[in-house]
Amino acid sequence: MKDKKNFAVIDTETTWDDVVMSIGVVIADADTKEVVEAKYFLIDPEYTHGGMYSSALKMSGIEEMIIDTRENVLVMIDRWLKDNKVERLLAYNAAFDRNHLPEFKSYTWCDIMRLAAYRQYNSKIPTEVECCASGRMKRGYGVEPILRMLGQDKNYEETHNAFFDALDELKIVQLLGHNIEMYDHAIIGLK
Repeated sequence: MKDKKNFAVIDTETTWDDVVMSIGVVIADADTKEVVEAKYFLIDPEYTHGGMYSSALKMSGIEEMIIDTRENVLVMIDRWLKDNKVERLLAYNAAFDRNHLPEFKSYTWCDIMRLAAYRQYNSKIPTEVECCASGRMKRGYGVEPILRMLGQDKNYEETHNAFFDALDELKIVQLLGHNIEMYDHAIIGLK
């Protein structure tokens, strides 16, 4: 019997000084892509310094919000990921999150955008949408327009809260419908 595999979707928000102030993490089952567990972390004192999306830091509907130092938060997340057999981290525009979390360089990072924005991986891209020779959409491939394209809610707006954004990015993975191995095409950086 093979070990149960999970993956995690991770999102960060940063201060005006480009320092991580919040991290949202959603662990999902690799086969069903359903949420196993989700957590939200505020980095103290950085979250008090202000950033473009500071107003979205403490939104209602978050069951578990952990406020602690960066060092403690990263240790908690790493232990939690390992306890849940997570080896693969997915993020939308993953280079941004990976560069802000170098402590997690041992994980395999995959960029959701590398599948969502390419015609060969996203069958919902309308034929009239202009794409590069590589198949990548020329514009309009952020989280918000991609979720609008894939989902039923054409009025969807991104919250820019790391917790809810991680859940939304998981929704993109679910709606694309690829098995987790397909994200091998979206691995970034070196382990």
